[in-house]
Amino acid sequence: MKIVVGLGNPGKAYAQTPHNAGFEALEQLAARLDCRLRRSWKFEARVGQTTRNGEPLLLLEPQTFMNCSGAAVAAAARYYRVAPAEVVVLSDDADLPLGRLRVRPRGSSGGHKGLQSIIQHLGSQDFARVRIGIGRDAGGEGLVDYVLTPLSGEARQRLAAVVDRAAQAVLCILDAGVEEAMNRFNADPPGAERAAGPREAAAQNGQDAERERGH
Repeated sequence: MKIVVGLGNPGKAYAQTPHNAGFEALEQLAARLDCRLRRSWKFEARVGQTTRNGEPLLLLEPQTFMNCSGAAVAAAARYYRVAPAEVVVLSDDADLPLGRLRVRPRGSSGGHKGLQSIIQHLGSQDFARVRIGIGRDAGGEGLVDYVLTPLSGEARQRLAAVVDRAAQAVLCILDAGVEEAMNRFNADPPGAERAAGPREAAAQNGQDAERERGH
C-alpha cells in the first residue's frame, strides 16, 4: 500500500488559501482517481481508498490543522503497516515562486510545520514530497497573512494550474517512480513566475540539497 497525503487546514475559512494547496492537490488527485474522501475519526482525517496499478492506495487529508498533521499520517501508517518510503506528501512551499513545482524523494522540513510534524511522528525524513510553489506577497504583506488569504485573479489561476500539475506529478510517482516525476515536473512550466537566473538557481539548488541531507 501507498499513502498520499495532502497538507492544509480544515474549515471554510482556509479554503482556497495558498497554505491549503496540498489539500487542493489531493482533492484533484481524488477526482482523477474517482475516489471519494470521507471523514475517518480513527485517523483524524478525510480518507479515500482505491487502487493504482493493482496496488492499494490511501488518500489522506489530515483534519488536525497543519502543525499537527503528523499524528494523522502516523496513525494511518501504523494501522496499514506502511513504511515512510511508501508515503508521498503534497505541501505548499513559500520558498518556491508561484506556479513552480519541486518533486523530491526525501529531505528535511525546510521550515514547513506540517512536514516537520510528519517527520517527527514517522521518525523519518525518507518520504517523497511534492512541493507546490505559492511564492510570497510582492507587496510586502506578512507571510502568515499571505498564506492564509485566498488569492484572486491571475495569481489564483497560477495556483490552480500548479495544483493540477501536482496531482499529475503524484500519478507519475505512482506509475513510474520519483525520479521520473522529478525529470518531468521539476522544469518550470509556461506561466510560472520568472525562472531563476544563474545565481538564484545555484542558491535554490543548494537549498534543495540541504533539505535532502536533512541539515
